[in-house]
Formats: sequence, structure tokens, C-alpha cells
Amino acid sequence: MTVKHKIIHGQVFQEDGVFSPGTVYICSDRIVSEEEYQAAEGEETVTDASGSYVIPGLTDIHFHGCMGKDCCDGTTEAFRTIAEYELRQGVTSITPATMTMSEEVLSQICQTARDFSCPNGADFCGLYMEGPFISLEKKGAQNAAYIHPADTAMLKRLQDISGGCIRTVVVAPETEGAMEFIRENSGTINISLAHTTADYETSKEAFSLGASQLTHMYNAMPPLTHRAPGPIGAAAEQEHCMAELICDGVHIHPSVVRASFKLFGDDRIILISDSMRAAGMEDGSYDLGGQTVNVSGNLAVLEDGTIAGSVTNLMDCLRTAVKDMDIPLESAVKCAAANPIKAIGLWKDYGSLTPGKYANLAVLDEALNLKQVIHRGVSVF
Repeated sequence: MTVKHKIIHGQVFQEDGVFSPGTVYICSDRIVSEEEYQAAEGEETVTDASGSYVIPGLTDIHFHGCMGKDCCDGTTEAFRTIAEYELRQGVTSITPATMTMSEEVLSQICQTARDFSCPNGADFCGLYMEGPFISLEKKGAQNAAYIHPADTAMLKRLQDISGGCIRTVVVAPETEGAMEFIRENSGTINISLAHTTADYETSKEAFSLGASQLTHMYNAMPPLTHRAPGPIGAAAEQEHCMAELICDGVHIHPSVVRASFKLFGDDRIILISDSMRAAGMEDGSYDLGGQTVNVSGNLAVLEDGTIAGSVTNLMDCLRTAVKDMDIPLESAVKCAAANPIKAIGLWKDYGSLTPGKYANLAVLDEALNLKQVIHRGVSVF
């Protein structure tokens, strides 16, 4: 017998990026059409979403941890804690990020990812490999001891161990072997430019070879200036390129966030949290990639004062973008739910409330407070 659930009277986020009054129909773990819903037999649950927004569950493709756990812990327990916390925030699918670590540590993370499942947590959609193929000069919070030239053989070893779980890999295109690495791998994996000193011309070449993303734009890269547009200027000109933004109120000034939306458009911005293990925890000292991070409020810094990731989950970043940065809700939802899934190639099953996709969604009140989370057709919040 099919479990049926319909959500009525809400403002429903449509695949074309607008809200309109509507009903969402769910049978078992999938969104279905009204006709399919009516034809199905089974017990029915009805949710009245009057005065509320019904949106696809968010996808965080770039974050490191939360609730005291980190992707680089490399354990099933850590992955489970992360997945369960994210789901409670309305983030229903994730690709946690590694750090610049030894191949031995990365291999353990990949092995855990290969075998991981968590029915009570956000859907685990793979890994985001941030490092070790980065620039020493722009390492940010990455550990310099493990920086490594771009290496296709190493990526293949890790990808084999993970069972194909690595969705995104970052690279500094100016470093040794990077261009060849991009040429060799861009057809099979999402390549993002990151932790780089690359100038405009170098970045443009990398995008022409198949790189398609900027990791936490503005952070750990040359700025956009009128005589040296750098990787940001190069990315803006490439229609296939998306750019990540951390809208936690710390990493990027609201004016720059608004300018970025005008420069790239809301079809090409990806909201990420880049959160570390302190997300959801109290102020104090924490570890990130083997380095000590001191957290106070929304600010997380290394001992030398370098900003070290965020302590804000993606749903809170969405709220900050809308409430404090004047980004339209429609745009923020597109950039936190649809665009990230498109970047990692899973649009067929995720990212919108279209019949046939997984029934992963969130209901927000008019103040954007979370009222309900539905994961694969089951209400979990």
C-alpha cells in the first residue's frame, strides 16, 4: 500500500524559479503528479501550508562538518552526525568536503564514504575534495604540509577507493601539472578553481579546458580589480561556470554579495556554508584539518587570524542572504537548492519539486523559520 501525502495552500517554489500557489503530491519517497496521486491507493496525510513557503530541500555541496564532527574524521559516526544535523536544518542532500590532508587520510575518508548510508540523515551524494592540489600562497586554512601537485593518478586512486563518490575536486590552475589535470579530468568530475594566485589569462585557460566552478568566490584568490580581473573576471565571462558564495555575514560584505548576483545572475551562483565542526556548537577552540580554530559567535579563525570556514549552516546562510543582504527569496532558494545539484550532476533526482524527483522538501513560515522537513516522503521535523 502506498503512503500518500499532499501539501496544500502553500506558496510552492516552481522549477522556473518563482513561487505560486499550489499543491505538492507525494507517494512513498517521490513527488508525483496529481493524476498519479489520485490513482494511487493508500493512507493519506494532508499538510496545510497556508501562509508558508514550500521549497525543495537544500543541498550543501561544500562544508566540512558540524556538531563537533568533521568529514576528515573519516568515520561512519562522524558522517552520521553530520548527515542527521543537516537534515534537521532542511538541508536534505550533502557532499561533505575534505581538507588538504595526506593521501592516507584521504583514502580512509573515501573508504568510509563508499560504504556510508544514513536513512535518518541528509542524502549523502558524494564528496567535495578541497585540496591537496592548491597553491601554497593562498592556502588559507589548509595545511601546507600536505599540499601536492595536481595528480590524475592520485585522484583516480582515491576515486576508485570511494567507489566514484568524489563529485568535485578543486585545483589551483597556475600550479605544476594543473592544466593537464583539468584537461584529463573535466569530462568525468566537476572541477573548481580554488586557493589560487591565478591571473585572468590563466583562469580563462583553465575554464576553456573544462573547469566549471569557483570555490568560495573572493576567498583565497586574487580580487577582482579594474586592471587585473583575475579568476573572478574570467569566471564571470564563462556561461558554463558557477561561483560559490558563503553568505554567513562574515566572509563577504552584503554589497559584494548583491554585486555578485548582478554579475553572475542567480542561475550561476551556488550558496554554500563551508561550515566546520563548530557549527551547531558553543564558542571555543576546535580542530580543522589538524589546525586549531578559535570560534566566537559567527567568526572562526586560525591562531594567526585567518578566517577558517564558517559556523553557519546553509539554511541560516539562506536566511542571511534574504534578510540581511536583500537577495530575493526566489534567487536564494535557486542558489541553495537547484544550482548546487546541477553542478554535481544529480538534477534528475534532486533540486526541485518536480514529479519524479525525491520528495525532499522544507516548509518555511513567512519569517523563513523552519516549520517542516520532509525527507524521501517522511516528515522528520
